[in-house]
Amino acid sequence: MPLLFVHLPTTVFIVNKRYCTVLHVSSRMPREIITLQVGQCGNQIGGEFWKQLCAEHGIAPDGTLKNAWDNPASVNSIVGNNTHTHNRYSTNGNTQTQTQTHGPPQFSSGVSRGGNSHASSTWGNPHIKNQGGNCHHVQADDRKDVFFYQGDEDRYIPRALLMDLEPRVINKVAHTGAYRRLFNPENLFVAQDGGGAGNNWASGYRQGAEHIETILDMIDRESDNSDSLEGFVLTHSIAGGTGSGMGSFLLERLNDHFPKKLVQTYSVFPSWKDQSDVVVEPYNSLLTMKRLTLNADAVVVLDNSALNRIAVDRLRIDNPSVDHINSLVATIMAASTTTLRYPGYMNNDWIGLLASLIPTPRCHFLMTGYTPIVLPETSAGSTPSDNVPGTISSSAGSSTSDNDNRMKQQQQQNRDYNQTGIRKTTVLDVMRRLTQPKNIMVSANMRGKGNGCYISILNIIQGNDIDPTQIHKALQRIREKRHYSHAHGDIPFIPWGPASIQVALARKSPYLQHRHKVSGFMLANHTSMAELFERLLKQYDRIKSRNAFLDNFRKEECFQGSMMEEFDHSREVVQSLMDEYRACERPDYINFGMEGVGVDGAAGGQPDFTSPKKR
Repeated sequence: MPLLFVHLPTTVFIVNKRYCTVLHVSSRMPREIITLQVGQCGNQIGGEFWKQLCAEHGIAPDGTLKNAWDNPASVNSIVGNNTHTHNRYSTNGNTQTQTQTHGPPQFSSGVSRGGNSHASSTWGNPHIKNQGGNCHHVQADDRKDVFFYQGDEDRYIPRALLMDLEPRVINKVAHTGAYRRLFNPENLFVAQDGGGAGNNWASGYRQGAEHIETILDMIDRESDNSDSLEGFVLTHSIAGGTGSGMGSFLLERLNDHFPKKLVQTYSVFPSWKDQSDVVVEPYNSLLTMKRLTLNADAVVVLDNSALNRIAVDRLRIDNPSVDHINSLVATIMAASTTTLRYPGYMNNDWIGLLASLIPTPRCHFLMTGYTPIVLPETSAGSTPSDNVPGTISSSAGSSTSDNDNRMKQQQQQNRDYNQTGIRKTTVLDVMRRLTQPKNIMVSANMRGKGNGCYISILNIIQGNDIDPTQIHKALQRIREKRHYSHAHGDIPFIPWGPASIQVALARKSPYLQHRHKVSGFMLANHTSMAELFERLLKQYDRIKSRNAFLDNFRKEECFQGSMMEEFDHSREVVQSLMDEYRACERPDYINFGMEGVGVDGAAGGQPDFTSPKKR
């Protein structure tokens, strides 16, 4: 069958054991997504995530639009990349191209490529003119409405609910922080007593039940404000009290209240290799894992130990702070939604993105990778003043200010180079790096035989000068290398399904200056997830065998009389999940869980803990 090449803004390539194909799927406009931030960790991650989204969509901290064309460097980055038909950008805030010509007078910039072209723009309809007088419109389908909506003052407001049982973090994010004017005050929930959950899952679960009607009213108001709601994103930690307990109850009620909507979580997993200050961490994690298994459609695992390792080894930060780690998480979250916010003809559908990654309902725990790794504030190449509303761009100042600004940018670039250690990025290089364990945000052994295999891989390659043929050549090289080194298991795949790497080609934000021409994000389903679950079960069994630290759970009404049964059932669910991931490595996985076939292929049925949610 001949290969089909389609020159599209977003194209998906699939390489399998026998052939490579390029697929074209009809487009569907993306729909709205509501973000639910629960607990201290969830709100800290969410705060960094909204900073990143605002930067990528040209939104100021107060919700107003920033004009990317005010900065000649931004004009140059867009003009210089206008060589392919799929690299067309628009800086207006609406989904349709604006044609107005009124507003501020036209401006022009002397920046050009090779000295043969000049950039000019009107306020509402930016375009590029060359010396011959031809005009090329610079367009991009900038879908701010996926995560934002516009208020009465035309300010952009996040589709986000911030929830916590104590006020400290929410006050910092939404009341005293630089982005305090961004969030809707009606979407902030803090328990009246403000006492928190005390790192106790049972307390967080009980308080979640007490406040669920208020929270559901807030969610209903946001969903009614959406034209076509696609689903929810939940950010939380599984080891604390509020994010784990209240987050667990919220997941259960979302299944009942919105049975047809997609629920994806970004869940921070603790470092079970190290000693934790929270002695009941294994209890909290196990009880939350049951709800993530049964009540979520997809779980993006954010491993604390892997994030710290990447910050130290890849970013060369000796003592990474919480802000550094949260910035890494924000980068991952933003990259995973790029094709939804800057859609083309492909992968502009959230369900379509996840469908090929999750073959069975319970195997929905996904790992991520990113390269080159640069903190968001450095990759933007901006100073803090650039994000403050009302500040004047340095391009409007004196020549001395311009020189100072160029020197600062050069110093920032040098720091970026020292951080990443990567001087040149190509499509092939980025795709190879994405499968390297040092760039993956999960601390599991993935190298060599016997250390698991990939169930599926989705790579999102971001760049403005990428031709689809580069993707095809890179996939061919990876396929050849995989067959050559199959004995070493460099990129092992499941034996019962196609060895497919899906690749989505996405645009970079026109509002940011990017250090690297090509960057890549990987979302993968890998059987080494079972290693994380095994660590959790060992930690749980160690303290549960002595019935240690159970007094705080006994005090809660929801655990009286049925506490042991809840712990036992949660352990069964996690054990079954671990067994299923390991069964995925065998050719007879299709018989897993069937009557008469046990975990190891022997007699004995496997209990079925499928989600009550209709899939």
